[in-house]
Amino acid sequence: MHTPLFADLLAERIATMTILPGGEMRSDAPPNGGILAGAFNPLHRGHERMAAAAVKLTGLPVAFELALLNADKGFLIHDEIERRVAQFAGRHTLVLSCAPLFVQKAALYPGRTFVLGYDTAVRLLAPRYYGGESGLHAALTTLRQAGCHLLVAGRLTTGRFATLADLALPAGYADMFTALPAAQFREDISSTELRKP
Repeated sequence: MHTPLFADLLAERIATMTILPGGEMRSDAPPNGGILAGAFNPLHRGHERMAAAAVKLTGLPVAFELALLNADKGFLIHDEIERRVAQFAGRHTLVLSCAPLFVQKAALYPGRTFVLGYDTAVRLLAPRYYGGESGLHAALTTLRQAGCHLLVAGRLTTGRFATLADLALPAGYADMFTALPAAQFREDISSTELRKP
């Protein structure tokens, strides 16, 4: 379906490819507004409702973003890319990239609000992805300098609903984070549970 597009991304000839709901594709022209990045394995109502709540809160459109490279698992295989992309056809704008980390996404989407769930925020703040605490601080500084903001939705985890207030934010960076109130969005669903037979 989109084989040349994937090849261009994987070969770094382009940095992003936007696929509109109607199928139109645009290289290196991500849409304005917020970005909700995820693996979307599968796309589910929690993702869609989180995006809708972010639109309502910020007044800006929100596009979904799928990185073809996962920080923990490597590159997606072609058939898997096709499967995940197909979920958005006729429904939502999807941006493809090869940028698994938010510090990398900041260069692609400067000035944007990233919409993320609590579990993703935990990974964003994990020093192991940056070579240690100093690398984490450098990454957050890069996000700040790019004018990016982080809108964090709560998530049911280990039997309790965890929110932005439960995150240990590094000193000096709390102003970059805003909570998406549970009154506006709460969906106790996970891709992991949906994948179980």
